[in-house]
Amino acid sequence: MAEVGGVQSVDRAAAALEFLAAQKVAGVSEVAAALGVHISTASRMLAALAGRGLVESIGGVRGRYRLGPGILRLAATMTGTLDLPERSADVCAELAERLGETVNVAVRNGLVAINVQQHDGGAVLTANSWVGRPTPLHATSSGKVLLAHAPEDVRARSLVDLTTYTAATITDPAALRAQLTETERAGFAVTVGELEDGLNALAVPIRDHRGVVVAALSVSGPAARMPADGLPQLVDALATAAAAIGRRLGNVETV
Repeated sequence: MAEVGGVQSVDRAAAALEFLAAQKVAGVSEVAAALGVHISTASRMLAALAGRGLVESIGGVRGRYRLGPGILRLAATMTGTLDLPERSADVCAELAERLGETVNVAVRNGLVAINVQQHDGGAVLTANSWVGRPTPLHATSSGKVLLAHAPEDVRARSLVDLTTYTAATITDPAALRAQLTETERAGFAVTVGELEDGLNALAVPIRDHRGVVVAALSVSGPAARMPADGLPQLVDALATAAAAIGRRLGNVETV
């Protein structure tokens, strides 16, 4: 019977945390009513949770509780292990099928971007697999998004000795800085034949539970199918998909 009672207590504690997450702030009597327990039972349970830092009383007001900083510690442990490729796979596959072009998810690793997920849209002419391959931050749409949201020291180190890949590659630091500022403001970046001749791309940021940009979602294809003047028309589709991935990373503010 002790084991049954222990499981019931754990279940009630979990339900109390979920209730506080939904209500933001609640009194002991409200928690008791939601859980269907006596006020004294709810009070003891909340006191135990407060002892672990999972809930806290508000400003010393007795009987009013909200989630505590212990929840953030637990969340940080979980989000550190989230599998971005796995959590983005079906979203990328659906987007690639809908757009008929190649969709990638990339993260920044030092001064390069690394693609961790790719889905082709089924077109006859598709890009090679970029998964696991480093790509330059300054000459890719994903790289520009990641660089636009990177710390200033990363920007500074990235904007020197810029490699030329095509005649369209931007190698002037001032011009690239202006692009990064616009990328941050507009919420997307484009490249028009800057890494490979005839290859255009568009990327948007993916944000985690903190609202921090941790990855970029891009679509790329031949200029014949993805002309430069048509790239902005794809922003909404990418932003919606990026928001869906963000929610899987705990970002509840994405739409």
